[in-house]
Amino acid sequence: MDKILVTGGKGRFSNELKKLKTGYKFIFRSKTQLNILSINSINENIKKFRPKIVLHLAGLSRPMSVHENNINKSIDLNIIGTSNLVKICNNFKIKIIFFSTNYVYPGTKGNYSEKDPINPWNNYGWSKLGAEAAVQMYKNSLIIRACMTEKPFIHKFAFSDVKSNFIFHEDFAKIFVKLIKKKGVINIGGKVKTIYEFAKKYNKNVKKKKSKGLLPKQMHMNLTKLNKYLKK
Repeated sequence: MDKILVTGGKGRFSNELKKLKTGYKFIFRSKTQLNILSINSINENIKKFRPKIVLHLAGLSRPMSVHENNINKSIDLNIIGTSNLVKICNNFKIKIIFFSTNYVYPGTKGNYSEKDPINPWNNYGWSKLGAEAAVQMYKNSLIIRACMTEKPFIHKFAFSDVKSNFIFHEDFAKIFVKLIKKKGVINIGGKVKTIYEFAKKYNKNVKKKKSKGLLPKQMHMNLTKLNKYLKK
């Protein structure tokens, strides 16, 4: 059974992985147990657990405003922390899997494939793209460009003029475990819907709202590559 060392082991996605029975042994480490800003901490964990793969889930996401208001923190946790992991994985010849985001795409035309040009529209997207740059340099890697959220939909309002590929963490996790042996870049998400259409199905009380520039209107990704893998 291959061992997979997981950073961000107390996060929302990690909690969903813990519920699944897979052919892998996941070793979940919290930020105090594995500090991605400490080379020594990363080395100690690698030597202790001898994983075949590092699944990198740690980092900074919400609130989105933090990436605008505290770029040092965003750079440290998303770019430098990821770069540290890539260097150690390279030293030990261990595969790394990194969770990126559909926010790396510009969001102007939609239906973005993995080969489309990337041009983030906010600092969160740039921080994830900065991390991707390090991971791309190391060929024993998999980058997941994700569009996922927690269930139930927690917000009171949802944008009716923004199309996306939202999928819940619990459904995302079941797809992800089928792709662990892949390399390269893969978009993962659900069916193309407006955020309001997605949210309304699971939360009847959610209200419509216009984005008014808060999000690009065409954020959805092309999932052709994902579907081909899942059919094999």
